[in-house]
Amino acid sequence: MNMDTIAAISTPLGEGGISVIRVSGGEAVPLVERVFRSKVKLSAADTHTVHYGHIVETETKERIEEVLVTLLKAPRSFTMEDVVEVNCHGGIVSVKKVLDLLLLQGIRLAEPGEFTKRAFLNGRIDLTQAEAVIDLIRAKSDRAYKIALKQVEGNLSKQIKQLRHQLVELMAHIEVNIDYPEHDVEEMTNAYIKDKCETALAHIDQLLHTAEQGKILREGIETAIIGRPNVGKSSLLNELAQENRAIVTDIPGTTRDVIEQFVNVNGIPLKLLDTAGLRETMDIVEQMGVERSRTALAEADLILWVLDGSIELQQDEAAMIEQLADKPTIVIINKMDLPRKLDLAQIEAFFPKERLVELSLLENRGIEDLEKAISFIFFEGKLEAGDLTYVSNIRHIHLLKQAKASLLDGLAGNEHLIPIDIIQIDIRTAWEQLGEIIGDSAGESLIDQIFTQFCLGK
Repeated sequence: MNMDTIAAISTPLGEGGISVIRVSGGEAVPLVERVFRSKVKLSAADTHTVHYGHIVETETKERIEEVLVTLLKAPRSFTMEDVVEVNCHGGIVSVKKVLDLLLLQGIRLAEPGEFTKRAFLNGRIDLTQAEAVIDLIRAKSDRAYKIALKQVEGNLSKQIKQLRHQLVELMAHIEVNIDYPEHDVEEMTNAYIKDKCETALAHIDQLLHTAEQGKILREGIETAIIGRPNVGKSSLLNELAQENRAIVTDIPGTTRDVIEQFVNVNGIPLKLLDTAGLRETMDIVEQMGVERSRTALAEADLILWVLDGSIELQQDEAAMIEQLADKPTIVIINKMDLPRKLDLAQIEAFFPKERLVELSLLENRGIEDLEKAISFIFFEGKLEAGDLTYVSNIRHIHLLKQAKASLLDGLAGNEHLIPIDIIQIDIRTAWEQLGEIIGDSAGESLIDQIFTQFCLGK
């Protein structure tokens, strides 16, 4: 591939200790060398070395910045091209001056994700590993980070390649049986096709078994905190977030809009939505907040319904019981530090014991029980083993399901004694769908779409 030389800032913009400008391409070394002055020329330096020097304006010879330059020669770099990383002071002006000067030398500004895209196109990583780089950056919990790290290391890729190898062997047997019937090859019986397809299906099912958990750990659970005004919704948000994110007062109706906050509960990322209290009101602003609360309630993956245990169940709350019973709801009885007046019998008739939590946000009691209840709803009380390969990407899940459907079609044809060359079409389709996961059979438009999700400089 004949690709030009690109550059981008790889660190967040703003003030900081260091900013890094990454340059990659066949002309990276000579083009950076035009503006870099050091005791050792970059073109004569060894790979994987760091050099102190200055970035100098080519015409006026004015020193622009004092830098450290890292040299990584092909193929021992992230992109498998020559890579030069310029480490300068972490200020907006300084890094912009250096980048502008590099672009004047004929280097092109990189597109989003173009460095990782080159690593993929040059064969250093496959598509699942490239996508895992995004997940690594966006991970919202330790578990999500570990899942992404394992995918970057190629855990999922190895299993997909193993599956494809099994299907290639099956197709080869079918092909030999079709093309060379006169040869003494292993007889391609219905039992043989059935055995090989079922083995592949069992492997796919094993991967799909962790898909729901993986998707949750990757994207988080959209969680709406609902209830009447002044029952403790904002206090719950603040307790889970471990900061005063929402205003808490004794005045009903303080929260007028939906407040969002990401929190980590036992390794499970929650996107908390603290909503306005659900009640009838004449206040126009509060009415808008209540309407947004109802929208959040309809779209939430998890509902934390907060009730005040120190007062009797209100009429509007009683009307909501049946509405929430069929949804993933945890009923939180707050203010257990006060004498209880709430009769739980009506609630217990609709919600299992595991979904009822009593706590006192004032005394910080019962939060552990809430964490256990969340884990019970989504993970049946526990996460899968830490060394398991999670499938968390929606694209991967969709393609695995498609490959499973193709193999099931092949099995159905096999049971009905369809000719084996027709069955082979379904097997090949499954093989291609699995190949699309790792990028072996992915189209150019799909690849472009994936890498545009990356930030500049990655």
